[in-house]
Amino acid sequence: MAAPTSDTGAIKQRDADRTRAEILRVATEEFADKGYAGARVDEIAARTSTTKRMIYYYFSGKEQLYLAALENAYAVIRGLESQVDVDELGPAEAIRRLAELTFDHHESHPDFLRLVSIENIHRAEHLTKSELLPGLAGPAVQVLDGVLRRGRDAGQFREDVDALDVHMMISSFCVFRTANRYTFQAIFERDLLDPTRRDHYRRMLGDMVLGFLSQD
Repeated sequence: MAAPTSDTGAIKQRDADRTRAEILRVATEEFADKGYAGARVDEIAARTSTTKRMIYYYFSGKEQLYLAALENAYAVIRGLESQVDVDELGPAEAIRRLAELTFDHHESHPDFLRLVSIENIHRAEHLTKSELLPGLAGPAVQVLDGVLRRGRDAGQFREDVDALDVHMMISSFCVFRTANRYTFQAIFERDLLDPTRRDHYRRMLGDMVLGFLSQD
């Protein structure tokens, strides 16, 4: 029998990549919707063009699949942060651009926020097992650190703030707006994701962070 051609191998690899990506997509939805304990691998298999056995082939088990979904969710936002070009922007405009990027991402990826909330309920016991953990913080901190350094050198930003302070501030606003949408609306009768207020909140976030960083 003839050996598989390189084209055949490439096709099989693409098929495997697509299958793995589809499993991760559905698994992310299931874990975000039902939590780690409530999600079922059988249900994930039923919603994909694969089998429970194939899921275990790719991910070994439920915990590994959950961790892969969590890692992938973090990788998406970290990839966006590392790709944004802020070098040609002034420090203030760069901070606003990064804040808006997080705002847009969190609004369009509610499953990411639900996964993070679920993992916090589990006190990050799964995430701390991740071999990718050391790299999950890098892009956010590195990009912000460079912008803050330029802002301090220009006399625009205060000296007693680091990149994690700013990252926390931006994330806090964006997470609260999406994760607390329903309870906030029930109590105050205001939908934080009301599209007519979107531009206001997006601008408000940038103003808030820059006001905090200002030397004035």
